[in-house]
Amino acid sequence: MTSSSSPSQDAQSPAQNYPEGLRADALMEEDVAWSQEIDGDRDGDQFDRSERAALRRVAGLSTELEDVTEVEYRQLRLERVVLVGVWTTGTVRDADNSLAELAALAETAGALVLDGVVQRRDKPDAATYIGSGKANELRDIVLETGADTVICDGELSPGQLIHLEDVVKVKVIDRTALILDIFAQHAKSREGKAQVALAQMQYMLPRLRGWGQSLSRQMGGGSGGGLATRGPGETKIETDRRRIREKMAKMRREIADMKTGRDIKRQERRRNKVPSVAIAGYTNAGKSSLLNRLTGAGVLVENALFATLDPTVRRAETPSGRLYTLVDTVGFVRHLPHHLVEAFRSTMEEVGDSDLILHVVDGSHPDPEEQLAAVREVVRDVGATKVPEIVVINKADAADPLVLQRLLRIEKRSIAVSARTGQGIAELLALIDNELPRPSVEIEALVPYTEGQLVARAHTEGEVISEEHTAEGTLLKLRVHEELAADLGPYVAEPALR
Repeated sequence: MTSSSSPSQDAQSPAQNYPEGLRADALMEEDVAWSQEIDGDRDGDQFDRSERAALRRVAGLSTELEDVTEVEYRQLRLERVVLVGVWTTGTVRDADNSLAELAALAETAGALVLDGVVQRRDKPDAATYIGSGKANELRDIVLETGADTVICDGELSPGQLIHLEDVVKVKVIDRTALILDIFAQHAKSREGKAQVALAQMQYMLPRLRGWGQSLSRQMGGGSGGGLATRGPGETKIETDRRRIREKMAKMRREIADMKTGRDIKRQERRRNKVPSVAIAGYTNAGKSSLLNRLTGAGVLVENALFATLDPTVRRAETPSGRLYTLVDTVGFVRHLPHHLVEAFRSTMEEVGDSDLILHVVDGSHPDPEEQLAAVREVVRDVGATKVPEIVVINKADAADPLVLQRLLRIEKRSIAVSARTGQGIAELLALIDNELPRPSVEIEALVPYTEGQLVARAHTEGEVISEEHTAEGTLLKLRVHEELAADLGPYVAEPALR
């Protein structure tokens, strides 16, 4: 077997021909000498000293997006979060479902979920929520994953927030702050933005922290103070709290003024005896999709939590021709912050003032019964327990048939539908027609043709059973409320039947 030698090994080095004293200089000259034929393929591109020391961009590594929508979406997903929960009651499945919902909330807010941990405790630790030892373990997880935020599945006290941040060395927020952030992103109307701002200020007021200049006091006394101003002045953090209280008072007045306008519209519908149907339910259960299917409202539909916050009122008609209004309300969630319940009370009053509630539940959810319980808890808070309720099990096309059977068996007044495919919508409309309150007086009246406005009112405010055009006028058999019955009194051909 023969071996080949390289040209550098075969040729004698020029440095060997130099005297001993000049050998070092010759070696240096040999090092800097470069030949395209010998060294070109071996060394590749050469850089001088300044270029070697400079930062060099490497092509092909950038993940910058060209499409504007993708760029905006990427900018939202900047925070890398680790989830942590405390499991106090229920089963392991309940704890996992709660943390999975927290992960969905975090993704809706624009975060990237890296990890999630749950601890079994009788109650959350008063200092660090999960205990000092587990807080240290959580710090190791944060360092390992490179997270910059920790989200706790519960409402933390100001002390718990401070102590846990001191241990994990990154920002810590709780479930309430996360939901408030989502509401702030999705609020579009003036009333919705004001309600979210009020809830955020209510949440932040007891959690203001001060250090450095925030704890310094205003100057009291001296040459610029004047009489009765000497002594310790107001600290900066106290000034901030006072300003927040003033803003909260102003925001409550603005929301009260907006509520007046909503009440006027509600009274107008009530005066015209138009029944109202409120769509309530868990967030992302498909309320807006159902509203679009029933009325063609064109409301935003998105597979995200709290995609729509502002209530939408649309006119609808039953199969028998009765007019009513459909109100799409804000979605609910388990452990909905009480700040939001108070701030959105004027909006949620639409549920309490309605004649019928369509309680929409996601039939494809792992635990729909818990969704039903969470929504009913909020409905009790707004005082709507006496309003009749129909449980609408949505997403029947994607639900487990056994789950549908179980829900239909448990909930006596329930129906399975699919807002996406239209399955069960006709049956739901018929059920709404039967459940809506009917006018209390049934009469038969012969209305002259000169009183055409009464016939129009009979169609808009009452329920026309039959209509016949005669030589004397329009013969109507209808159900009406007492006010319209009094106006039709002079033309009544038959007394009230009930």
